[in-house]
Amino acid sequence: MSVSVLGSGAFGTALAISLAGNGPVTLWARSADHAKAMQDSCRNEARLPGVDLPETLTATADAAQACTSEVLLLAVPMQKLRSVLEEHKAHLTGKTLVACCKGIELHSGLGPVAVMQEVLPDSNAALLTGPSFAADIACGLPTALTLACGDADLGKALQEQLTTANLRLYRTTDTIGAELGGALKNVMAIACGAVIGAGLGDSARAALMTRGYAEMQRMALACGAKSETMAGLSGFGDLALTCTSDLSRNYRLGLSIGRGESFDSSITVEGAATAHAVAEQARKMQLDMPITLTVTNLLDQRLTIAEAAAQLLKRPLKEE
Repeated sequence: MSVSVLGSGAFGTALAISLAGNGPVTLWARSADHAKAMQDSCRNEARLPGVDLPETLTATADAAQACTSEVLLLAVPMQKLRSVLEEHKAHLTGKTLVACCKGIELHSGLGPVAVMQEVLPDSNAALLTGPSFAADIACGLPTALTLACGDADLGKALQEQLTTANLRLYRTTDTIGAELGGALKNVMAIACGAVIGAGLGDSARAALMTRGYAEMQRMALACGAKSETMAGLSGFGDLALTCTSDLSRNYRLGLSIGRGESFDSSITVEGAATAHAVAEQARKMQLDMPITLTVTNLLDQRLTIAEAAAQLLKRPLKEE
């Protein structure tokens, strides 16, 4: 199966670099100037500086050309996924689509697989998620990810096609669990960043990660996900990485909140919109999601970090 990556940000570029080790890959950029710059320099200095693009990778701004491939990896922000699908619907219909974004759509409450199925019901939909930083993948460092696909046979075929020398894929048919794991861990990463930024310590972060994981499980199981999915790469694994590294944009946003500093609004932080979407969904489902709700209050400046910490510590005592 031929492969294209739609989206020339850091993560999309890194995936394209890794996949190009298996054979020719097309990387689609929205900007013609950006695509030309990548072709001319054999680098994506704008998004992934200092990393060479292999000869088997072709950059283009021609969506029709990119979409001639059988498998299309959509490495675009979660809140932009629907618009990209609708804009290029004619080229994407009937293709195998693999979302490479994490989050919950703000206005619909849907995850990436559900959005793809709603916009393009005649296409095959899958999700690639898990603990991964673009720089690690691009540099050839070993990374393990979850490939979620409701069609078990297609999932096996994609697993073989998308596994590379440094990308090891584990498959599941639990697309709901994979979606929620990747989305909810971003919310917890903002909270953990705020804890460290405010100087509350590593012990507080460990407690928050643990209770955050319980919160993730609570919503996922209520939505029909499997607990083992949440305990795997797309849940616990991604939580551990994102909540402990300042390479995570969600964690860095939390750091800035904890420190009382401004944050660059041009940087895509999936967890911010996801927190609001999840809080609304939890309200409708009558689920107790105190950390998620606290994060939304911090983002909307309804609470200070000191007030948020005090509020969580004063919650009723309970069994673990």
